Amino acid sequence: MKNNSVVNIALVGNPNTGKTSLFNQLTGLKQKVGNYPGITVDKKHGKCKISDKLTAEIVDLPGTYSINPQTLDETIVLDTLLNEENDSYPDLIVVVAEVENLKRNLLLFSQIKDLQIPTILAINMADQMERKGISIDLQKLKEELKTEIVLISARKNIGIGQLKNEIENFKNWNTEPIANISTKIDAEFFKDLETNFPKNTLYKSWLLITQQDYCHFLTNEQHAKINSFKENTEKIKKYQHKETIYRYQIINDILRKTYKVDKSQATDLRSKLDRVLTHKIFGYVIFVGILLLIFQSIFEWASFPMDLIDGLFANLSEIAKNNLPEGAFTNLIAEGVIPGIGGVVIFIPQIAILFLFISVLEETGYMSRVVFLMDKIMRKFGMSGKSIIPLISGTACAIPAIMASRNISSWKERLITILVVPFTTCSARLPVYAILIALIIPSKRIFGIFNLQGLTLMGLYFLGFLAAILSAILLHKVLKIENKSLFIIEMPNYKLPSFKNVFYEVVEKTKAFIFGAGKIILAISIVLWFLASNGTSSFKNAEEFITSKEENKNLPEEALQKKIASYKLENSYIGKMGKTIEPVIKPLGYDWKIGIALISSFAAREVFVGALATIYSVESEGEDVGTIKERMASEVNSVTGKKRFNLPTGMSLLMFYAFAMQCIGTLAIVKRETKSWKWPILQLVGMGILAYVSAFLTFIIFS
Repeated sequence: MKNNSVVNIALVGNPNTGKTSLFNQLTGLKQKVGNYPGITVDKKHGKCKISDKLTAEIVDLPGTYSINPQTLDETIVLDTLLNEENDSYPDLIVVVAEVENLKRNLLLFSQIKDLQIPTILAINMADQMERKGISIDLQKLKEELKTEIVLISARKNIGIGQLKNEIENFKNWNTEPIANISTKIDAEFFKDLETNFPKNTLYKSWLLITQQDYCHFLTNEQHAKINSFKENTEKIKKYQHKETIYRYQIINDILRKTYKVDKSQATDLRSKLDRVLTHKIFGYVIFVGILLLIFQSIFEWASFPMDLIDGLFANLSEIAKNNLPEGAFTNLIAEGVIPGIGGVVIFIPQIAILFLFISVLEETGYMSRVVFLMDKIMRKFGMSGKSIIPLISGTACAIPAIMASRNISSWKERLITILVVPFTTCSARLPVYAILIALIIPSKRIFGIFNLQGLTLMGLYFLGFLAAILSAILLHKVLKIENKSLFIIEMPNYKLPSFKNVFYEVVEKTKAFIFGAGKIILAISIVLWFLASNGTSSFKNAEEFITSKEENKNLPEEALQKKIASYKLENSYIGKMGKTIEPVIKPLGYDWKIGIALISSFAAREVFVGALATIYSVESEGEDVGTIKERMASEVNSVTGKKRFNLPTGMSLLMFYAFAMQCIGTLAIVKRETKSWKWPILQLVGMGILAYVSAFLTFIIFS
């Protein structure tokens, strides 16, 4: 314990028991999402005032069915509960169980109780008991489990006050183990174990032996000591099996006395919904319909606030130019910082809407049905149904989506999933798609219902998903890796989405986008402004050179200044860089300015829009710049005299960004997850070639 007034609390439970809802009720907005030390798995932690005398640091651990890890992220639970040096090592544990699945949930509870850390059982969704025909003899259950129990409904904020009251008295909780496994398995073996590890509880010592490979905190000396008990590994496996059987015998006996279900009162709505939503035809039709609704909404709902934000930042640039003293600092603010920030903020409405829909689908329990629905299809491509979660999560960001593949037990299925996830259209691509679609696709309706821009966006999402599937087929045939896996998934109950959970999820993920992408875009915008505002002797003598030319002598002042600004930009440091790569990208329909934005966006795709905003702001020095969209729309191809962002060029850019691997963060996470540079380099080169060829063919076809 840190001090007398602060305690560490670990929230533990099976998946879909409502842990996150309870965490949100306890912590509110006083929560953060980080990474576990040395491990790229999301760590949710927050603060909660239990009483006037007690504050809690709460960590929401990944969902697990037991303390015997089957997947990589489940090892987090084991490490947190066994490693006393872990920053999140708990002073007490809240095990969250779900009232309908108490038998399965109690296996994990019994293991944790036997660690003899103060533990309380919070039985969630208690408001559903009457409707489900469930009755519990709470006092008898407390006696049998030797623990404090609180009935709660995290979604409806029922029982939370009582839970806090119980936590305040955690030092008085009963810490006796439930299952005396030593007497039921091998008394002599466990007595010897107790003698050799006197500082540990018996069950902790047993877990160190059975889960040694996952206990990375052990010293070499401790490993050697543990190995002395593992000479007969078959015996250890046999004992583990006996332990699980024994625990379920105890649980069954306890529930027989304390837990009753009147089947006649339970409704079968869930089974009726499942028959429709997982139907071999209608299930897919409904899923496609939901996707169509999402993409239509992204354009329909977001267009008005996006136009307001775009106009606001254009006005801010003008205000800065007109009211600040002339000089480099004013130019930096008006042409670098403000357009850079605007390039992030303008897309908040679309990003928030996307996260809103994803969060609602997860909250209602529908996402698990999608996983089940897709399993048969995904296995044909070398993946499992569980791969659909990373692929769908990839619509938010490829980095957490790749980390989500840790739930896949087969290495081959997991590797294929990691390699193809970057094809799915992430939120970083959304700003690029949104601005280009708005420029080249008319905002008209098909059949009076569907927005053509929304349909185009949906087409790009499907294109990314199709590319992922085709790549998976190729990898499945090429990769010579043994592939054995079982597909097991729990179907949670259908629930009305919790407004609080959805709100926190949208806020947290939108914040992550703003501050994650925002820092990169702002930094690159400032660098681009500097490179575009400085140059060699040609840049410095631009005004003298332009005004001395005979054809410019009778030009109006505004036209003359525009020529000077354009010449300066071409001869700036960034202009020279853009001119150098222009021959490579010219076949795709791009000029050197687009080339600069392409190079910049290798840090993060969404930098593309911010980079162009900065370049055009510098080029239009002294003019009314207008919004980002207006400036891109008015850009002219100096060779043809037509709009630069026309249909061929716009479609070519859409194809390039649909396939290019332009995200340093994703490359880094692939390297970390695969423990090799081979796979991220393969992704970078393979996706780059595909992007270039696709963009070239698209430009030719549409020209």
